[in-house]
Amino acid sequence: MKSHYRVVVIGGGVVGASVLYHLAKFGWTDVCLIERSVLTAGSSWHAAGGIHALNADPNIAALQAYTIDLLSEIEEESGQNIGLHMTGGLTMAGTPDRWEWLQSAYRTFQSIGIEDCRLVSVEEAVSLNPIMSGEGLLGGMWADREGYIDTTGTVHAYAGAAKKRGAQVIEHNRVLELNQTLQGWEVVTEKGTVTCEHVVNAAGLWAKQVGRMAGVELPVSPLNHHYLISDTIPQLEEIDFEVPMTVDLEGFTYLRQDQKGVLLGIYEIDHQHWMMDGAPWEYGFELQQEDPDRIENELTMGFERYPCLQDVGVKTWVNGAFTFSPDGNPLVGPVPGKRGYWSACAVMAGFLQGGGVGKSLAEWMIHGAPEADVYGMDVARYGIWAENKQYIKETTGQFYSRRFVMTYPNEQLPAGRPLKTAGAHADMTAAGCRWGQSWDLEVPLYFAPTGFEETPSLKRSNAFPIVADECQAVRNSVGLLDISGFSRFEVTGPNAEKWLDRIMASKLPAPGRARLAPMLAEDGRLKGDLTVFNWGDGTWWIMGSYYLRAWHMRWFDDHMEDGVSLRDLGDDTMGFSLSGPASRRVIEKLTDGPVGALPFMGCGDFDIGLLRCRVGRLSVTGELGYEIHCRAGDHATLRKVLLEAGTDEGIREIGFNAMLSLRIEKSFGIWNAEFTQGYTPAMTGMDRWINWDKDFVGKSAAMAERDGNGPQKRLVTLEIDTTESDASGFEPVWAGEEKVGFVTSGAYGHTVEKSLAMALLDSDRAQPGTELTVHVVGVACKARIVPPSPYDPSGQAMRG
Repeated sequence: MKSHYRVVVIGGGVVGASVLYHLAKFGWTDVCLIERSVLTAGSSWHAAGGIHALNADPNIAALQAYTIDLLSEIEEESGQNIGLHMTGGLTMAGTPDRWEWLQSAYRTFQSIGIEDCRLVSVEEAVSLNPIMSGEGLLGGMWADREGYIDTTGTVHAYAGAAKKRGAQVIEHNRVLELNQTLQGWEVVTEKGTVTCEHVVNAAGLWAKQVGRMAGVELPVSPLNHHYLISDTIPQLEEIDFEVPMTVDLEGFTYLRQDQKGVLLGIYEIDHQHWMMDGAPWEYGFELQQEDPDRIENELTMGFERYPCLQDVGVKTWVNGAFTFSPDGNPLVGPVPGKRGYWSACAVMAGFLQGGGVGKSLAEWMIHGAPEADVYGMDVARYGIWAENKQYIKETTGQFYSRRFVMTYPNEQLPAGRPLKTAGAHADMTAAGCRWGQSWDLEVPLYFAPTGFEETPSLKRSNAFPIVADECQAVRNSVGLLDISGFSRFEVTGPNAEKWLDRIMASKLPAPGRARLAPMLAEDGRLKGDLTVFNWGDGTWWIMGSYYLRAWHMRWFDDHMEDGVSLRDLGDDTMGFSLSGPASRRVIEKLTDGPVGALPFMGCGDFDIGLLRCRVGRLSVTGELGYEIHCRAGDHATLRKVLLEAGTDEGIREIGFNAMLSLRIEKSFGIWNAEFTQGYTPAMTGMDRWINWDKDFVGKSAAMAERDGNGPQKRLVTLEIDTTESDASGFEPVWAGEEKVGFVTSGAYGHTVEKSLAMALLDSDRAQPGTELTVHVVGVACKARIVPPSPYDPSGQAMRG
């Protein structure tokens, strides 16, 4: 062991070994992995080792596909046999809703480039897996690229390939302390102290302790997971092929062949946490005692689905722990506030996602950003509120128990809620508000009569007419929306304007004005669709998506300059928006200031009743509108005075479901749909806000796209012929038999009375009038490109 390395990776499981390999592969060879025991002495050795390319998140699906492709490469490079069995896989549905979902998911996979899957009948599925009973099943999906590997061999293959490229693996050496220094980190181990520029927490079951060594409380917890390996099954001895990986969604089980028996794994409803503060240091190759009574119901369903198990014994029980995050996705990337400290934790499906995680983290560390949009597993998608132990327990348990449970797009899950509520939450609840969640905050979805219960559905739900009425109120009179669910950052200091001018690609607003502002990464891809306010007193605001607060703050901190003070106002400032033709009359009743004279995109300070508020004249509904910002403690009072002032104007409270319909009628995009860090300004139309006459982060890359051949895809608006359901995102778009793009988001436009969607299409197919086909909930529907802004294309209502 040397005294200094560029990177120290802590943890010798599949994720740590993959990170080490990719760092060395991409050119950083002065790196080492430190393992407290021996390689695989954690979750890796007892993992089931299943692999498949399917995932609802297209970016994670791409990383899983990368991992699968990588396996044979590291086997050859290392000379270590990984025991790869590519058997193919089945996912089976046993209820009408699930079968409908599976048909929809099949189209989504087509959309994101997974071509080697198909829908199968029950009869075909049983022929592919002859030990499976088809009773109660309705259909399934087959995927070519599914199978399993030898877990121990795979970890050693990653490590062996890394060592051949110059990396070092140090076993039997527990890390005792981590101390941050001006140059990086001091890693105190049993065999001595080493320094490094970067340290990676890939400690798996010990991630919690390794996080705490750096003052980081990661939202992770181990849960126990059962599988059994059967004795030899005569039926398997009689066939000349391996049965495929098979998932029985209604039975909560997965199965693969193991020699001439099978491995049957169970995600039980009655989950069990284990060592929430991290595994004991001496733990490694031990297991927990099997608990068949706790998994009895799921076990019974498994033995009914595979009747041959009823006639053979159980050779081996495995009840071992895996580490989970609140949403089940990994926690990867630079930890906010801890420069040089990287997370590679909670990779539940380590052998499936480990290659992609290692690739993305190594790219991030070396190049400043990963190639793929990895927000779905970015450690910054959680804030400090997720450090709460009860929150971690509820959410990780909920994810585990729902691993094979269908979650509907309009379904709200209860774990870890409510956390943060706005000041008017109780009053809004009494008024019928139904709530969703954004990051830690409860946000309004719609307002319903007493006793109303929304039915979970893949199609338009029974809340559809309620949302229609809210949209009608905005278009005809005035709607009131709680906008506490926007992020707000305050920027001050002598260099505030200079700093903003560098990180925002747009022209900055003049005093008393606001401006839409795209923010780019160095590679020219989007980093934010933001609004910048110049309050005229030396104070600037940046507004964006609330759930990106920690993600954006990390970006701001990484690009900070002297003479700039940045403060997150997300816990201090809340507000409401007024939208609709009567909104000016409502707000003018509450102030003697010249609020009515505010120009479109103007902003200023005004007295609203007894409250001092900051007001901006803008709206994402496409109507005349005002955003009114107040102190958090004034939120309930602000709502009350606005409702009272709007009584004669027919004011109605609305939620974000109505906002989705209203904004898509204007072809207004939103983050994580039309705008992501995987897309460029030219693809999404955000380039129209760029000020090309100044220098800004990402300018050279953006200019290269502008001056080159342009983007391969462009954002368009679609009108879809569908009567019962609407597109939601990642549905494939076809021109005849050719796939030409995918939907980014969709909704019903209650004003234009059309089902609308926005989509990224091949640039040569992006002309208005082009006839297309879109699969919506698995059904092919006729569609056509329409000009932007189906409602009020001239924008007169908004400028009012």
